[in-house]
Amino acid sequence: MANLFKRVFSEGFRAFFLAAAIWAILSGVMWELWLGAQASGGTAGLSDLSMPPHLWHAHEMLFGYAGAAVAGFFLTAVASGRGMIIGALAALWLAGRVVLWSSAALPPVLVAVVDLSFLAALVVRIAGQLRKRLNPQHAIFLVFLVTLLVANLLVHLEWAGVTLDTASAGLRVGLLALCGLIVVLGGRVTPGFIRNAMNRAGKPPETLPPHTPRLDRLAVLMAIALPWSVLIPMLAPVVALALAVIHGLRLSRWRPHWALRDPLLWSLFAAQFLMVIGFVLWAFAGWGIGDEVGALHVLGLGGIGGMTLAVMSRATLGHTGRAPIVPGIVAVGYGLMILSALTRWLAAELLYRWYDPLILLAGAAWIGAFTLFLVGMIPALTGPRVARAAPPPPPPTPPHMKSSAT
Repeated sequence: MANLFKRVFSEGFRAFFLAAAIWAILSGVMWELWLGAQASGGTAGLSDLSMPPHLWHAHEMLFGYAGAAVAGFFLTAVASGRGMIIGALAALWLAGRVVLWSSAALPPVLVAVVDLSFLAALVVRIAGQLRKRLNPQHAIFLVFLVTLLVANLLVHLEWAGVTLDTASAGLRVGLLALCGLIVVLGGRVTPGFIRNAMNRAGKPPETLPPHTPRLDRLAVLMAIALPWSVLIPMLAPVVALALAVIHGLRLSRWRPHWALRDPLLWSLFAAQFLMVIGFVLWAFAGWGIGDEVGALHVLGLGGIGGMTLAVMSRATLGHTGRAPIVPGIVAVGYGLMILSALTRWLAAELLYRWYDPLILLAGAAWIGAFTLFLVGMIPALTGPRVARAAPPPPPPTPPHMKSSAT
């Protein structure tokens, strides 16, 4: 058991990907129970909250689940940490979940300080690593982490009674900051993975996904602006629609038909495609066309949920020495995440009279996706690193070739 704990806290992705998946399941079950009680006319079990249950749900999806997933990625890719550092950060993250759950019995300032300390410590850790070895490609991610921290602060300021009507804005800023982060990260990893797959298949260089530096720069600028556009309601739909067009163009040039061959590839494309659709839906909702909550769930479930699930799978396999071949049940989980996003949107937009059963189905699909992820990936997340197999030796030279060579 001691070796297991030592291994889990030896690398950031192990501890935080496990935490993210477990919290996705637990918080999802809590939310499902509350929704079921509400639908049947009963009372819910979320009575220890000082905030409305739907705001707790939104907060924990963004700053609880996604916060852990983001931490696992950056503590592996940017700021490596061992033992005490990862353990301390994990303790801060867990403390945030506990104080939010018990918020009705605690001073709101204490809840805010404890919950905000995790993201603040993560920002300090990553900024310190970047200061030691500055990498402009990594520095841009710090912008999104700081935005996420400020978004969480906006939420807590209202809950503590310091401000009025900032929690809703903070939740939207946080969600769109995560979407912006995915636009930037997806633009780096997705075409690279496709190129690798095509190279292995022997495809000529001219058929590979082209480099699009102008589109990439525009995408980064729009991704940074998107979260803060929430504060200017007239501007937000324009920025969202522009980013949808720009990122949609990028996706179309990354040879998406090649993604169909591999779950680790099509899951990346599916998540980013749903995010583009979510941007469009959210933009139109800002102009009074369509339901905003449905659009936000397409972004949150399909975009953020789908992308984090795919990246956690790929990073776990890669950093434990395993081949980039996802277990079949995890691939089924990718499909459940898509089902969750589409079902939740249908409930809000088209099939309102079946709202209760549809949102319960969406929640069940979310829980199922992460349950399958845990079952399929827990051997890699908790087990030892696997030594990569050496390439096979060249075939022996036939005797007649040896004699002719001499």
